[in-house]
Amino acid sequence: MNNPNDHLFQPYLMGDLKLPNRVLMSPLTRARSTQPGDIPSDLNAHYYQQRASAGLIFSEATQVSPQGKGYAFTPGIHSPEQVVGWKKVTSAVHMAGGRIHAQLWHVGRISHTALQPDGHKPVAPSAIQPEGAKTFISADSGMVDAPEPRALEASEMADIVEQFRQGALNAKTAGFDGVQIHAANGYLLDQFLKSGSNHRTDEFGGSLENRMRLPLMVVEAVIDVWGKDKVGVRISPTGSFNAMYDEDPVATFGAFASRLNDLGIAYLEVVEDSFQGNHAKGRPEQAIDAIQAGFKGTYIANGAYTAEEARQRIGAGRCDLVTFGRPFIANPDLPERLRQHAELNKWDDSTFYGGDERGYTDYPTLKELEISA
Repeated sequence: MNNPNDHLFQPYLMGDLKLPNRVLMSPLTRARSTQPGDIPSDLNAHYYQQRASAGLIFSEATQVSPQGKGYAFTPGIHSPEQVVGWKKVTSAVHMAGGRIHAQLWHVGRISHTALQPDGHKPVAPSAIQPEGAKTFISADSGMVDAPEPRALEASEMADIVEQFRQGALNAKTAGFDGVQIHAANGYLLDQFLKSGSNHRTDEFGGSLENRMRLPLMVVEAVIDVWGKDKVGVRISPTGSFNAMYDEDPVATFGAFASRLNDLGIAYLEVVEDSFQGNHAKGRPEQAIDAIQAGFKGTYIANGAYTAEEARQRIGAGRCDLVTFGRPFIANPDLPERLRQHAELNKWDDSTFYGGDERGYTDYPTLKELEISA
């Protein structure tokens, strides 16, 4: 029974999707797809099914093409085998009464020649090496530097849009409830948006209008596949991860939010967290104000949130919903734990990426702990 006074457990209508609570699961890279082929497996289906009590699950970042791959063992959604694998995941989540959106991902310059088709350079808006940015290319490689990328030609932009459009189509075939376009955390669409990574002088760079052009083309293509009520976008306005910088994030993301509002998408997920290097100064309230002034759809907050901060921010109108990441890794029944104000399992960050069921599907629920007590 929902407590009507607990903001986290008020139901919410997002687009045409009815969410039973406001405790959402962040997109979380876990690097456990089956090889060869970057294919989701039965193990992945079990992991997501365990977490189906989330108001909404966002899938881990999922590459829309071989060119969009930036890390070993991450899943794709561009081959028939991958689509079949994702069908297992969505079926398992739906069988458990859950809802799941696919996160569509192109990493841009955060890749390596070892991961790219035919050993090509990674692509980006501009040929700027992301200083300090790392990726991993094999189980034995450890983290390696992302190399200098190749600047995309203007004639290639239509193909980038097509990669996202096809990924959106494949997500529909795979049984997802909608899609989220990844335009955050220093990946390709974020690279186009931000002035620090986009030094182009053609129609895809320079002015803010031009920097928004490719991301908006992608959003329009995905809306054409899904309809606006089933599409959202993830952004990180003040994020510095992956060597990112924008000279005026308030103006950039206020304008981008307004354009996304005009397109009518269902939601924006905004990364505000310590992972992005800004939490010590508090959340980026000016950027949040600008985004909310421009965007009237659902605002989803992300970033090292506690349950109490989430309740407070929802109550104060600073967000509508909150995504939780690491707490969901260690607590498959996170909503129930937060409802009961129960103790949370602690996560083991040594098992975040790669491996088997350890640190993946073996975290106990409250019920399992009660049985074993």
